[in-house]
Amino acid sequence: MGTRRKSRECALQAMFQVDITHDRRYLLERYWKENPCSEVVKEFTTQLVTGCLEHLSEIDKILEKHTENWSLSRMGRVDRNVLRLAVYELFYREDIPAKVTLNEAIAIVKKYAEETSGAFINGILDRILKTEPKIQKKLESLDTASVNGESL
Repeated sequence: MGTRRKSRECALQAMFQVDITHDRRYLLERYWKENPCSEVVKEFTTQLVTGCLEHLSEIDKILEKHTENWSLSRMGRVDRNVLRLAVYELFYREDIPAKVTLNEAIAIVKKYAEETSGAFINGILDRILKTEPKIQKKLESLDTASVNGESL
C-alpha cells in the first residue's frame, strides 16, 4: 500500500473518531499514540484531517446539495467521512487530480464499509464532478496540462 493510501485510511479513522466523540482536541496526538506511522504518512494525514475539519461546514453543505434524499446524519459514518475527505481534496487540494480522489475514495470505502457503499460514493462524487463549476475548472486545467505535455 502506498503512503498516500495509508494516509487517507488514517485520515478516515481519525475523522471517524471525531464523528463518534465530537472531540477535536488533541485528536491527532491521541491517534498517533494508538497508531504509530511514518512521518510521511503523518504529514499527509495531518493535512487531510486539519483541512477537512477547517472546512467541514462548507464540505457538509456541498454534500447535502448533492445527496438527494439522504441527509448526512442518515449515512453510515464511513461513507460520510470518506465523502468529506474526498470533497476536501476536490475543492481545496489543487495538487491532487480529481480522478485520483475519486478512485481512492471508492477503494477505501469498499475496504471499510458495506458492499453497496462503493456505488453510493461513486454516484455522489460523480454528480459533484459533473455539476460543480470549481471542479469543472480543475478538470479542465488538468486536461490542458496533459495536452501541453506537463506531468500530472
